[in-house]
Amino acid sequence: MRERALAIRAEGPVRGVQSLRDYGPRDQVHARLQLSGGGLWRKSVAGVDVRGDGTFVPFTGGVVREELDPSDHDTPFDLVRETLEAERR
Repeated sequence: MRERALAIRAEGPVRGVQSLRDYGPRDQVHARLQLSGGGLWRKSVAGVDVRGDGTFVPFTGGVVREELDPSDHDTPFDLVRETLEAERR
């Protein structure tokens, strides 16, 4: 996931979009990378959104997503791994 996210970010920023309102690169999700853990009834899901400005935003949840705070981790990818491992237990 880390390698693919870095490759997407290396493509450069996306352009802003004007629709009913202005969406700058920071407001757009350029790519969504997610992993799902095991589970018979409910699989745990976590991943990283690559924003149009190149920032990574870790999240948990499939249909209903919750952004995670990566401030206590070296990288957002560490937080995704830790989240999936904790939900597997």
